[in-house]
Amino acid sequence: MPEKTQSTSSDEMAGDEMPGTVMAGTVVRLAARGDGVTGDGRHVPGAAPLDVVDAAGHITPGPNRAVPPCRHYGDCGGCQLQHVGEGALADFARERVLAPLRRHGLVPAEVRPAHLSPAAARRRAVLRATRSGGAVRLGFNAMGEHRIVDLAECPVLHPALARLLAPLRTLLAPALTPGSALSLALTLTDHGVDLLLSNLKARDLPRIDGLVDFADREGLARLSVDRGLGAETLVARADPAVRFGGVAVTLPPAAFLQATADGEAALVAAVRACVGKAAKVADLFSGCGTFSLPLAAEARVTAVDGTGPAIRALDMAARRAGLHLATEHRDLFRKPLSPAELARFDAVVIDPPRAGAEAQCRALAASRVEVVAAVSCNPATFARDAMVLVAGGYRLRRIWPVAQFRWSTHVELVAEFRREKRRS
Repeated sequence: MPEKTQSTSSDEMAGDEMPGTVMAGTVVRLAARGDGVTGDGRHVPGAAPLDVVDAAGHITPGPNRAVPPCRHYGDCGGCQLQHVGEGALADFARERVLAPLRRHGLVPAEVRPAHLSPAAARRRAVLRATRSGGAVRLGFNAMGEHRIVDLAECPVLHPALARLLAPLRTLLAPALTPGSALSLALTLTDHGVDLLLSNLKARDLPRIDGLVDFADREGLARLSVDRGLGAETLVARADPAVRFGGVAVTLPPAAFLQATADGEAALVAAVRACVGKAAKVADLFSGCGTFSLPLAAEARVTAVDGTGPAIRALDMAARRAGLHLATEHRDLFRKPLSPAELARFDAVVIDPPRAGAEAQCRALAASRVEVVAAVSCNPATFARDAMVLVAGGYRLRRIWPVAQFRWSTHVELVAEFRREKRRS
């Protein structure tokens, strides 16, 4: 059935228009939120590059169109780009990273090929569960709505997570009354799935019978609940650990973890390429050690993070492994490392949350650190922070786009900044 266009607007585009002359109705690019943009400026949800959209809004598929693999596509808000072919997905990831930089007048000296994680690889997900019409609904929010799409399948999730969807519905049914909702954080560790149930009221827990039996039956590593006062572990069958650089780190409940092991490997490889043979490295916003531990095999690393459980988990893992890795619990938004504190490092890795790290980048810009490896999950705030570094004397040498949230508009990156040689 032909698809209908819907006009939308967005100031943030994924890229510039294709060069050359194109028909007004030809889709020339994808906007940042995944809409196709035609040569005459219309935004067309569900259109792929080189599709043709007529005046009535009907789409004639082009060579970049793919058949969505999931029955929920178009309703579930987890994916926006299942209708886009592999090559166009890679182009989107590249342009998603470069377009904000171009608007600031920044052009990297080198752009590496975009890395796309495969399907069925996502090892971390936060789902919602509610009761509607007498049945438990478990899944992601619908596109642009608070309604939950009840997942019968999910080609994005790792099979170890996807297989838990049906058993979890059965487990949660007694605790969900009409209008109530629970949050479920699932993380695949080396020894099984780590499950955290949140938004539980004190009276709800006794109504969920058989949590221990469920953890045993489904082979969970750990099962925890949060009733508003923090995570409380109810069942611990195995160590919920993940290895970074060969070092096992016991994750705190719902700890941050890169979405796919494949994407993590691409990010780590890029950071290593940036840092090179630096002897002393600071890892800022280090989390549980995604970059700290691989780098600690060849350098003296200082890891800094404002999340207490994460930095404590990293410290314990490093001590067990006998690594020369120092840790510091510090809020880098309120108290960034100063230029004087940064002076002892040859290279800095910085991996802030979506808000970016403008204050810390200003301190870096005023420092003498030779190399900055910037990791970002938000191209817009990255471009803002990149401007600060470039104004402070850094050159944006290389950039690696990484799309580990497959079929999503969410794109990550690693960028290498090096200080310009001062002329004598």
